[in-house]
Amino acid sequence: MDPVQKDLENRKSEIKNAMEMMFKANMTITDWDVPEGDDKEAAKILISIMQEALDEIKVDIEAGKYDYF
Repeated sequence: MDPVQKDLENRKSEIKNAMEMMFKANMTITDWDVPEGDDKEAAKILISIMQEALDEIKVDIEAGKYDYF
């Protein structure tokens, strides 16, 4: 395992926890803003937004944006 892989593997749970915290924080905000809303639908939309952001980052990676970060 190279140093980058080792570093990220060591922080994997921290990264996943941060993603879950961001998801839950946005679910909470949506629940405050629209208390009568459908939480399951909100969760699906939120995941779609998060995936869209990840997809945009993937495009940036392929375009070389992070080659020399």
